[in-house]
Amino acid sequence: MDFEETPSKITTKEFLAVVLAGFGNELAPLTSNNGDEPCPKALLPIVNKPMLDYPLAWLEASGIRDVLLICPAPHRASVLHYINSDSSASSFPSLRIDLQAFDESENLTVGTCQLLRHFAHRIDQDFIIVPCDFIPPPSLPLSRVLNKFRTEATYDGAIATTLFFEQPKPDKTSTPEEWRSGPASTSVVWDEKSGTLLHVDTPDEIDDDPEEMALNMSLLRRYPRSKLSANLQDAHVYVCRRTVLDVLKEKPRFDSIREEFIPWLCTPQYNSRKRSKYGHILNPLHNLPSQRLALEHCTLHTGLPSAYEPQSALSSPMDEVAPTETSSLRVGVVVHRASAGYTARANTLQTYLELNRHFLSQTTYALPIDSESRSLIDPKAQITSDSMVGHTTKVGERTNIKKSVIGKHCVIGKYVRIVGCVILDHCVISDGAKLDGCILGTNTTVGVKSELSKCITQAGYEVGDGGMHCCFPYSKYLTVKH
Repeated sequence: MDFEETPSKITTKEFLAVVLAGFGNELAPLTSNNGDEPCPKALLPIVNKPMLDYPLAWLEASGIRDVLLICPAPHRASVLHYINSDSSASSFPSLRIDLQAFDESENLTVGTCQLLRHFAHRIDQDFIIVPCDFIPPPSLPLSRVLNKFRTEATYDGAIATTLFFEQPKPDKTSTPEEWRSGPASTSVVWDEKSGTLLHVDTPDEIDDDPEEMALNMSLLRRYPRSKLSANLQDAHVYVCRRTVLDVLKEKPRFDSIREEFIPWLCTPQYNSRKRSKYGHILNPLHNLPSQRLALEHCTLHTGLPSAYEPQSALSSPMDEVAPTETSSLRVGVVVHRASAGYTARANTLQTYLELNRHFLSQTTYALPIDSESRSLIDPKAQITSDSMVGHTTKVGERTNIKKSVIGKHCVIGKYVRIVGCVILDHCVISDGAKLDGCILGTNTTVGVKSELSKCITQAGYEVGDGGMHCCFPYSKYLTVKH
């Protein structure tokens, strides 16, 4: 894996991927420090594979090669060690990753808009923002989003393309308390025919009146068949023109991309005042050489017509009264339906647990291939096919493991019962312990004959011997939202 600037083919320079890996406060206590050792959100495992693996694999499969990975300064050493490891290098051999860290002292931990402003000098081309916690299904290739942006940026001067996904139905094994505390959906207005994002509810609007939504009449005139969807979630995946950063610099009060900037970015496409003020910055006029490059990558079109004459959406004073169906400064939207494949962001404890459960349902467990790991599992242990046990984990006699993920280098004693749990690396579970629906952080120790139900532990936590324990109950932590 390459961290230095090296010459590359022009086709690799079409997009820069900006991967955001935050502190993961919404996943506490799993991301709480283990003494002086940080527990980076990006490296939390989902079925024993670091969370960061999933978006990086998604990017590489799309043909993107250049990645700007931004993480907190305390996490930099751990993240750097991971992406320099042999397993990472073999998984993403073609990615060139520029790892950059931000420090709390720079007042950059507040929002994603501040991060983009701070690192804008490292982004010199059209870019795609991807969170480290987005887990896409095989049925949703990134090329689907990129191709929509390429086509619309070429033919009508669109400035961005967003990705939303339908909220999946609650898992059958979840209790009502669990699924009610899952991630909240976003109310959005969009035009399905053209795939245009028109309006996104902001937190201020929801707080003022959660049952009402104010829409501009010019929006309804332009898109009379708009749809209102209340069951969509923002994937936080945005493909943007480089000029979008220039507008962002003029909006210093914006803190959140999802909650403030994207909702605002939808308005210039139907608001003539904003279109007139910011159109010259967003620069919707076409650059034919760059658009030809974009269409070479697009599987939907073969090239740009030689007689193509770009038309500016600002050219007609009657544009707002009698617009075309697609016009300059549009924000496109791709909507992934739940029926097309399960997808989620691991940005709450509930979705983190659900993602692990989902992947378990898609796999069948088999004993480890290597003799070292196989010898550590007692032949009298019972491990169901919908479970997973990590490398060099020891499992004792007559231990029963069902519907659970056990991390690497764990020690599980005799007569232990584990059901519906996610146990991270280096945990020790003593003889006779019983765990039901728990998430145990790295290096957790569970005492002899202890019983845990629907609990979460931070890294390094020690549970005493015997009796029922409730370390961090779901009622406290499953209500955390991003």
